[in-house]
Amino acid sequence: MKKGLGITVVLMLVMTLVLSACTGNNGNNGSSLPPSGSAASPESSSSGNADSVTGPGELPITKEKTTIKIMTHANSLVEDFATNAFTKYLEEKTNIHIEWDILPEKSASEKLNLVLASGEDLPDVIMTMGISPAQQMIFGSQGLFRPLNDLIEQYGTETNKIFEAMPYVKDTITAPDGNIYAMPAPNEGFHAMFMQKMWIYKPWLDKLGLAMPTTTEEFYNVLQAFKTKDPNGNGKADEIPFSGSPTGYLTQVHNFLLNSFTYSPMSWLTANNGKIEVPYNKPEWKEGLKYLRRLYADGLMDAQALTQDGNQLKQLGENPDVPILGAVSTLHMGEFTQFFGESGRWLEYVAVPPLKGPAGVQVTPYDPYGVLNTGAYVITKDAKNPEAAFRLLDFMYNTETTLRSSYGEPGSEWEWAKDGEIGINGEQAVWKALKSWGNVQNVHWSLSGPIFNPSTLRLSQVDDPTNPLEKMLYTETKEKYDPYKAGLDQIVPPLYLSDEDSSEIADLQLTLHNRANEMLVRSITGDVDIDKEWDAYVSSLNDMNLARYLELYQKAYDAKK
Repeated sequence: MKKGLGITVVLMLVMTLVLSACTGNNGNNGSSLPPSGSAASPESSSSGNADSVTGPGELPITKEKTTIKIMTHANSLVEDFATNAFTKYLEEKTNIHIEWDILPEKSASEKLNLVLASGEDLPDVIMTMGISPAQQMIFGSQGLFRPLNDLIEQYGTETNKIFEAMPYVKDTITAPDGNIYAMPAPNEGFHAMFMQKMWIYKPWLDKLGLAMPTTTEEFYNVLQAFKTKDPNGNGKADEIPFSGSPTGYLTQVHNFLLNSFTYSPMSWLTANNGKIEVPYNKPEWKEGLKYLRRLYADGLMDAQALTQDGNQLKQLGENPDVPILGAVSTLHMGEFTQFFGESGRWLEYVAVPPLKGPAGVQVTPYDPYGVLNTGAYVITKDAKNPEAAFRLLDFMYNTETTLRSSYGEPGSEWEWAKDGEIGINGEQAVWKALKSWGNVQNVHWSLSGPIFNPSTLRLSQVDDPTNPLEKMLYTETKEKYDPYKAGLDQIVPPLYLSDEDSSEIADLQLTLHNRANEMLVRSITGDVDIDKEWDAYVSSLNDMNLARYLELYQKAYDAKK
């Protein structure tokens, strides 16, 4: 490979992988890192309005018509929050009128930061704005966000059901000072908690009489057969055994395979017996890079996998006339084929279980935190009736309210399941979808606002044979990935750091991940000799202050635990 192209490849993948890593693990990174630091003791949540609200779980929530101002960002699938059918349903049931402050989606974060910086004229509630743990701690300790502990204890009828069903949630959303400043919107897609998967074209396995690979060596041999034995039967050597994209969603070539050598979650942060570590300075990581290099050097990894965008990858998956793409590492097959497209090719890819590496490593990253959507609902210091604002939140966690908020009106967009109707999980179903989701409408909030949509509810949807996607994703994940998931003790949860520590981590992470990604790409393409350059690479990470990076995370992790 020419050096000029190598540098271009490095720069492209470095930037995209940095961005990918920075969005992983629900904010365990510099851009939204949680603060730990001293927090003042905020005032009690009580505002003297307790007499204006009814008892826990009772409706309507307020005895007199009450107005609550909510700030949120626009949702492209919602026509108008003010006239939305779900908004009207809430007002009818709760006696609470919502006054909306809708921010443009593209500039919402910037405008929110300006509002918080001023500390004046805050709305009663900030909703679905992704308030980071850092912001929760900073503005909570400053008194801009009200602590919710007392309100949860007094009024948390539905909230406590979340804590019972998902015991780790309460700990996750509790700041080091013991306060809860923001509530989540759990949307627990089962398959989405296992993001680093591999998909393979099953008709080629069947045609060549190949078993599903279970080890990295077997996977190599399968790709070799895809390359040399003309599985698409057109007499041309046009098969691409394994491809990916640095700019697609989780389609980087290393995401799945490196976990056969060392546990490598998207965040590149791990907990090893309570010690925070990174995988990219370990000898096992080096062995993983050598394996990727072998795939590339032997023509089993598509050279364009390091430069093409997601659309180009999908063109390979939907190649007209004959299939040419053997395997891709990504969350689901919709990243490289067209869901419900004319070819129907997405139906023919199946998941590859975690492969056992040469040293026996066989693990799949598992992230139960990313589906929590923490920071979804904050009650500010200017809330005139925080009790009513919390009761509104608690009501939206109710099962029927969640279905109305997410899908629409019963009898129109969904209905309760009948006895004998079976859900995606193979058990008695709870509800049935009547219309497709994802169109612009004005009957629900389209996942804006707090909901409680655990896997038990999502998977209790009536299984629709004409729409097999959810069933496929559930079955493939349950059977092939769930048995190999990393333990919670290996996962670094969302952490609270001070503003200063968060800023320092952001700078260190950018430098360290740039270096790690550069080494990854150049090792794959052969621009460097991995064995000869490894010690110098590890030394360069140390020079970039890896020890300080880990120290900062360790401090926050210890405080959390």
